[in-house]
Amino acid sequence: MRMIWRGAAATMLVLSIGVGPSNADDKKLKIGVLSDMSSGYSDIAGKGVEAAARLAVEDSGIERQGWKVEIVGADHQNKADLGVTIARKWYEVEGVDAVLDLTNTAVALAVSELTKEKNKVALGSGPQSSDLTGKACSPNFVHWTSDTWALAHGTAQAVVKRGGDSWFFLTANYAFGHALERDAASVVQASGGKVLGEARAPLNTADFASFLLRAQSSRAKIVGLANAGMDATNAIKQASEFGLTSGGQTVAALLMYITDVHALGLEFAKGIVLTEAFYWDLNDNTRAFSKRFGALMGGRMPTMMQAGGYSATLHYLKAMAAMGPTDDGAAVVRQMKSMPTSDIAFREGRLREDGRKIHNMYLFEVKKPEESKGPWDYYKLLSTIPAETAFRPMEDGGCVLIKR
Repeated sequence: MRMIWRGAAATMLVLSIGVGPSNADDKKLKIGVLSDMSSGYSDIAGKGVEAAARLAVEDSGIERQGWKVEIVGADHQNKADLGVTIARKWYEVEGVDAVLDLTNTAVALAVSELTKEKNKVALGSGPQSSDLTGKACSPNFVHWTSDTWALAHGTAQAVVKRGGDSWFFLTANYAFGHALERDAASVVQASGGKVLGEARAPLNTADFASFLLRAQSSRAKIVGLANAGMDATNAIKQASEFGLTSGGQTVAALLMYITDVHALGLEFAKGIVLTEAFYWDLNDNTRAFSKRFGALMGGRMPTMMQAGGYSATLHYLKAMAAMGPTDDGAAVVRQMKSMPTSDIAFREGRLREDGRKIHNMYLFEVKKPEESKGPWDYYKLLSTIPAETAFRPMEDGGCVLIKR
């Protein structure tokens, strides 16, 4: 009997080591912000998402209910393999319950698979590919903020209606860029326009001259930028210096953030039409949130991605407070889907069965220098895209989670 007991005890010990730390019996949560902290997307996400997550913890009131919440951060360097390595260590060794942000679609796709395997929670406030709630959807992943379908339909549709009916795409050569080009090209063609060509540039390209020459040679009315961050700002500056815009062609930024406009300056960015999920100056609530964010970030205003990190974290914490301690990530996501969303950044919304967060999107135009009243006063609102039409219809995405 003693030998049997020892064998069983040894088995239990091995099993406990295999599954890693467990928070099922206490009120402790650990959220890992996995982002680009040092490269082309660090301004639009990075440390700003960490700051936003801390504001969400404060606003949730969860710590006043006896919970302890820890926020940690790491730089995935836009490398999917590194992102998975970090997330695996977080899940298996360091007791992380949820991973936040996941800027960079390739990283998000890889970490989403691992998150499902480990039955944790992935809060995708940063990646943009609509595939994340389509063919790559997961019961452990939620997609916040925006996606390539919403961005393409907001911006490309508006540009075609204004007469921009021939396009050449300058695309970031990885999963996000391909998805954004695909979704935008579909909108252009469905709206009666034509796609005359494309050029694929590596992430963090410094010199766009050869790509812009191809765009110029195409004679397309619109050069659509299916990229983001430093790639987008570099392409816009060089397009102006190259004489592309003075030659009658127009640059359309399919994904642009307020920090990009700030870096470019209004003289370069003026007139650009773009789609966003958040703007700091939309209403009293967004202004109040952004003032608190700015106090943590040296006066910078939050991007929609950073505001999305706040919103996703807040809703996750509300779900955990409602459920109580658990290690079942899929159950937490089901709880999140069962609760309406509401926060000062995005107002009311909901989480669909496919994991897509639904809220209003907004079509903006960048102001001319003389129209701006001061720093960060960069956008004028053209239209509000209602939540129920802003994102791809759920039945069109091909998500296996949808009940037929």
